[in-house]
Amino acid sequence: MTPAEPTPAGPAPAGPAPAARDRRAWLRDHSELGVCVLLLALGAVVLTDALTMDVAIAQRGPIGPRTVPIAVGCGLLLISVLLAVDVLRGGRGTAEGGEDVDLSEPADWRTVLLLAGVFLATAVLIEPVGFPVAGALLFWGAAYALGSRAVHRDPLIAASLSLVTYAVFDNLLGVPLPGGPLMGVL
Repeated sequence: MTPAEPTPAGPAPAGPAPAARDRRAWLRDHSELGVCVLLLALGAVVLTDALTMDVAIAQRGPIGPRTVPIAVGCGLLLISVLLAVDVLRGGRGTAEGGEDVDLSEPADWRTVLLLAGVFLATAVLIEPVGFPVAGALLFWGAAYALGSRAVHRDPLIAASLSLVTYAVFDNLLGVPLPGGPLMGVL
């Protein structure tokens, strides 16, 4: 046996252990793996939902309502695996260098919150007032939140766009949208 070495007197060094620092550095260098996990989870949810979808026998055919969700789910799983392999081999995402994007500026939370409020209001109002009115509010509110201040033009464009959208979905595509009080008129 060797004699015990003297230990330095005083408190232990502050900060995380070297192994914890190495782990955090590795995770910081491979942060894109978070996107891989998100895509993997999203693909699993889409596939699970598609495979447990209740489809009547009369609606089955070579291409049914499950086809596209299954393809999208498989695509998400494939992309998540390929992205993970690329990240683990040293691939890195590049920062956006768009000419109209200044990454040093903070996010415009006012616009984000206005848009979120407009979407929430549309979701709440679509049943009682119908799609034409709720859609017009959605289109006008989104234009206002994104900076348009043409108070005479924007509501007219929003109403026209909403009515055209309603007519295309309801009449041409056969997708019933709630008409609300305008159901008899349209």
